[in-house]
Amino acid sequence: MSELQIADKTLRINNIFCVARNFVAHAAEMGSVIASEPVVFIKPNSAVLQSGVPIVLPTWSDNVHHELELVVAIGEGGKHIAVADALRHVAGYALGLDLTARDVQAAAKKTGSPWTLAKGFDGAAVLTQFVAAAGIDPTQQQFTLHINGELRQLADTRLMAFDVATLIAWISSKFTLQPGDLIYTGTPEGVGQIQRGDELLLTWPGQIETTFVVL
Repeated sequence: MSELQIADKTLRINNIFCVARNFVAHAAEMGSVIASEPVVFIKPNSAVLQSGVPIVLPTWSDNVHHELELVVAIGEGGKHIAVADALRHVAGYALGLDLTARDVQAAAKKTGSPWTLAKGFDGAAVLTQFVAAAGIDPTQQQFTLHINGELRQLADTRLMAFDVATLIAWISSKFTLQPGDLIYTGTPEGVGQIQRGDELLLTWPGQIETTFVVL
């Protein structure tokens, strides 16, 4: 099981919760709308791919998409966490990519099947390094994805339908959160295909600047 280093704290990665359709513009580009409650799915922790490791595309998909997201690492677990207390449970933040085999996902949607294969393959949970949560307001952040020097996604957390504290509270009302759990908080518009040879630059000004190469 992979580990995370956040300042002087080491966490073993546990559950990976992912939020779908948390930005209005992304929901629209996918032909959908924002639900009344968060839409959450889970990736296996074997999907994690951390900084310094290349992205290897699965051979069984012809259309893998990038989805840039803010990722939350839970440092203190809990159940039925109040919104007002939620950010106290956060150890740190990273940027991530929820890689999605879009062709496989489309086929699954047609039959009402789970998205596990499309979203949970090895390397589908890309992670930069984490920064400690202290002093960071997750409702006031912007970050970007450039591919081969071209801006592809710009995220502004002020545009989230469900902010980080709300997501933590909601998820903890359904599941017991544990230290080392990760929450991928949803992607803005601009998702698209990645290709072998691409260089993906994830930037959070003043915090993170990490490049991943696609093989």
